[in-house]
Amino acid sequence: MEKFIMDAQVYLPILLHGAQITVALAICALLISTFVGLILALMRYSGNPILSTISKSFINVVRGIPVLVQLFYIYFVLPEFGIDLTAFQAGALGLGIAYSCYMAENFRAGLEAVDHGQLEAAQSIGMGWGLMMRRVILPQAVRTVLPPYGNTMIMLLKDTSQASVITVAEMTFQGKMLAASTFENMSIYTLVAALYLCMSVPLIVLAGWLERKFGAK
Repeated sequence: MEKFIMDAQVYLPILLHGAQITVALAICALLISTFVGLILALMRYSGNPILSTISKSFINVVRGIPVLVQLFYIYFVLPEFGIDLTAFQAGALGLGIAYSCYMAENFRAGLEAVDHGQLEAAQSIGMGWGLMMRRVILPQAVRTVLPPYGNTMIMLLKDTSQASVITVAEMTFQGKMLAASTFENMSIYTLVAALYLCMSVPLIVLAGWLERKFGAK
């Protein structure tokens, strides 16, 4: 135990720097996935067969490709088309696109949970589609969306570790580099696991609270 405490004093500052990058990566990917996921869900909900087909096709293609392959493609293949991204940018974009499909399904479930009578009532008073979505449908859909949204945030935070394969210097990458150079595997990976747990627990508590407050009664 004494050795672990001594190792923690040496390695924890380095891992905490990696944890900051992990949090930044998770936030960027969350913003991308939320925006793209909402657009995909609205396309499916629009009733336009072309938009719905495009949305479903995109979701099926992305969900059928492993996240690691998507990260490799964005980081190593896109430069051949003149799109050069940093490792962090590629990681945020790859994770954001991958998780946009899960977000889209969450949002679609929320939209479809709204009573169809609300839609008909809004149309009967002359509301346009955009105004109806902003004033009537989306505010009610949020109640259904929030609990699974919290769970998706937790999964996304943990999956930021996959960005280490394209050299994003997040916490897992820092841990691997330290372990490779010091061979202190137990101490380092215990610290990495503990830091992930410390970041995840608040989200787990938040997700549980959202589930109790907004979940099915």
